[in-house]
Amino acid sequence: MSKRLEGKVSLVTGASRGIGRAIAEKLAADGSNVVLAARTAAACEPVAEAIADAHGVETLCLAIDVGDADSVSAGVKAAIERFGHIDNLINNAGITRDGLLMRLKDDDWDTVLRTDLSGVFLCSRAVLRSMLRRRQGRIVSISSVVGLMGNGGQTNYAAAKAGVHGFTKALAREVASRSITVNAVAPGYVESDMTDDLGEETKQRLQEQIPLGRMGSGDDIAGVVSFLLSDDASYITGQVVSVDGGMYM
Repeated sequence: MSKRLEGKVSLVTGASRGIGRAIAEKLAADGSNVVLAARTAAACEPVAEAIADAHGVETLCLAIDVGDADSVSAGVKAAIERFGHIDNLINNAGITRDGLLMRLKDDDWDTVLRTDLSGVFLCSRAVLRSMLRRRQGRIVSISSVVGLMGNGGQTNYAAAKAGVHGFTKALAREVASRSITVNAVAPGYVESDMTDDLGEETKQRLQEQIPLGRMGSGDDIAGVVSFLLSDDASYITGQVVSVDGGMYM
């Protein structure tokens, strides 16, 4: 029985941990070869070895700074040299630098926008030539519920993620005629290294905001991403899919 992404080549940014790792693992389980990107290639190697051993797919680890055009171009070139093309791009890399606006430094704003929004632009532009030539492709960007509803102390992050939503819809219109789909997934609160440090009281308070009464997992996000990359989602484009336990309705 064939797997729904069998033989595909998927590039996942920010793939060394958290949601990115869960996505890489899920795509490999569904048969895709996976290019794992992080700031250092070494950070991705344990993940790459694990999924190659578990699922028998081919993997490649790359050092890519998604906010640097030269780094992105070099990374995508290396991936195409290895596999011949890229079928799927998952823009997952992102950072936060939280703080109230009146205390936010220029660098806190610029760095978050450069990684979380410009990174999506740079990576999408870099893979599109291969996709346009083959008249097929999937781009999925990982956004956030914060880009939909806002959150105090995260004006930079909220602006970047809201920008991803607009970018997604505009690009989807540009490339639809070439059978390329472009969508975003907006997770809510997901269990991660970051939330592990919050403490039980804070976690409980967060869960009270979630109608389903629990925080999400990386697997919750990865399953939706895999669906959007599959043939089952070939008629879905320009959408922001909330995966947040009902936080934003």
